[in-house]
Amino acid sequence: MNDRNNKIVFWGCFVALITTAFAFFSRIYLCNVRFNTDFGLDATQVGELSGAGIWPFGISIILFSLIIDKIGYRVAMIFSFLCYAVYLVMACLAYAAIQGVEGAALEDAQSRGYFFLYWGSFILALGNGTVEAFINPVVATMYNKDKTKWLNILHAGWPGGLVLGGMLTIFLADTAATGDWRIVLGIVAIPALLFLVMLIGVRFPVQEREEAGVSYREMLAEFGAFGALIGFGLIFWQLGDVVFKPLFAYLGMDEVLIAGYGLPVVVPILLTALAVLFFAVYTRSFGRPIMGFLIIIMMPLAITEIGTDGWISGLMEKPMQALGYNAGWVLVYTSLIMMILRFFAGPIVHNLSPIGLLIVSSLLAMAGLYTLSLTGDAGMLAIFAAATLYAFGKTFFWPTMLGVTSEQCPKGGSLSLNAISGIGMIAVGVIGFPMIGMFQDIKSSAELEKNAPATAAIVVQEKETFGYPYKSIDPDKTAQAMETDGDKVGAELEAASKAGQFTALGTMVLFPTFMLVCYLILFFYFKSKGGYKPVELVTDSGSTDDTPYHE
Repeated sequence: MNDRNNKIVFWGCFVALITTAFAFFSRIYLCNVRFNTDFGLDATQVGELSGAGIWPFGISIILFSLIIDKIGYRVAMIFSFLCYAVYLVMACLAYAAIQGVEGAALEDAQSRGYFFLYWGSFILALGNGTVEAFINPVVATMYNKDKTKWLNILHAGWPGGLVLGGMLTIFLADTAATGDWRIVLGIVAIPALLFLVMLIGVRFPVQEREEAGVSYREMLAEFGAFGALIGFGLIFWQLGDVVFKPLFAYLGMDEVLIAGYGLPVVVPILLTALAVLFFAVYTRSFGRPIMGFLIIIMMPLAITEIGTDGWISGLMEKPMQALGYNAGWVLVYTSLIMMILRFFAGPIVHNLSPIGLLIVSSLLAMAGLYTLSLTGDAGMLAIFAAATLYAFGKTFFWPTMLGVTSEQCPKGGSLSLNAISGIGMIAVGVIGFPMIGMFQDIKSSAELEKNAPATAAIVVQEKETFGYPYKSIDPDKTAQAMETDGDKVGAELEAASKAGQFTALGTMVLFPTFMLVCYLILFFYFKSKGGYKPVELVTDSGSTDDTPYHE
């Protein structure tokens, strides 16, 4: 009975993860194909709309993990489904707002439609994050003897959803470009309804730390003050950019300074300090050292995997289009590789151990990124081969890290397992994307100064990110230079940009290199203790085998 129930729960969670991928692909695809023109958006607004469907994802994972054991997995599952339903309703309202409207009234209609689309995307991201918040601890609890294997298989649902959703979106490319784009977004309703039907009547397991009698305070202590510093620091940093900055600007308080810093900077720091103080006083714990170490690794890991994905797809976009293919096939191809490999994670983990698998993955990611950096003038096939190598490297990073976290920090329950995932997601947005952009700017401006010094003298400017000064190409000055000699300047800038992007990939090798060093440290640490062994929690009855269920 339990085995049948477990299978339904697992595959329901798998379909829920597919739903998040469907929603992610179709929305991002439409942002640049239709939303920009239908709602009169500039590049900044497109970026804001794209971000609205991503940054709440990581925040909701962490925050839901604090309460999910209290409200239950079923409530979290229903909430995630309702988020998808509300998202589709708001998308339809956005579509309806601009239909048949022309002339002077169009701008107001577009503004109203954008409001529905933006907040619909925000609610969608909350739903996606809630899916992650319940599926990870559910599967880790049901298969607590083989967590890394089953978390890898579970997370085959993400690339699997990208494959299915990507193919459907590409086949509906004409509809997306000129027809009723609600049809493209509406695809997400299929897996959403399916996981609701599959999971609404099942019995969810009691989280293993609850069954073992580990208190809520002990769970928070695993995360500790250090985890709060990183987790809530990233959350409030993100909110500082997307919430506090526009809020204080609207209130006319953005010029208010405290100790020389504006309120959008000071408020996140104060809120982070309060969160750290609460964790320190309530838990009386700095956090488990291994948990802190895994948190540190997770940030470059997420930047390596998620941050580089869109970049590599962008590099292959023009070669694919030149051959008459939709650039979306690149993501479908690499996602198919990931899906297949994750299904076969069990034997690989058995032979290498989770830490051994992460060491091999780091080496492959390093080789893939470095090889990609050398393929600037080599043509599409060479880029495709290097991207394939990189896809092999990144496949096991995320789910294996979740497995290691759950196996080594089981007292942390849902919080440890999901917070590390949320920290990775937010780190990509607040650290990864700006840093990747900086790398590209540095390399592109250097290429331009080397090969076209006259143009570089006009368009290159000094900038600063994270307090680090560097040079970049100024878009405004570029527009001015194009007015004088458009063809020549355009060719020089395109060549510098392309060369800079490929060269910057070589710099990205630093991230998996850092991860490799960390994994080697873990390898020798576990070797000194007799080898890698999962930590098992003993239930109040003294058993580690039986999984109790909520009725």
